[in-house]
Amino acid sequence: MGKHIYLRAYLAGIAVPTVLLLVAMTLYTILRVIYRFPVPIERVIVFPMAIVPNLWGLWNVVYVAFLARHRFPLGLHGDALVFLVSPLGFLFARVLEFPLPHIFFVLAPIAIPVGLAVYYLAWKYLVGFLNAELGIA
Repeated sequence: MGKHIYLRAYLAGIAVPTVLLLVAMTLYTILRVIYRFPVPIERVIVFPMAIVPNLWGLWNVVYVAFLARHRFPLGLHGDALVFLVSPLGFLFARVLEFPLPHIFFVLAPIAIPVGLAVYYLAWKYLVGFLNAELGIA
């Protein structure tokens, strides 16, 4: 099972955010169509739907290539991705002039630790499970 280890690492990395984004988009579509939810995220949905899964896949390849053999904790490696994704998402929203509500800035001090916890758990248990299942870490 030693063939194409980086391809398997990439696919294990993109699996988790792809599934979670499909669930999130389904819920958003239901809110938007049925309940007339007034937030038009269609302009900025490209970032989470295209860039985030690819970043997760590449981040897992980096882990497998450099850190797995040193027994570096996968959860901590995944946590570091928050510090790349968050500023990129904020920059992307600003460039596209997407209106961020005031509550976004009020909740940011709470959302950052919650985001770190979610990423840690997702990487440790979900990506870690997929890596183990594919025999790459």
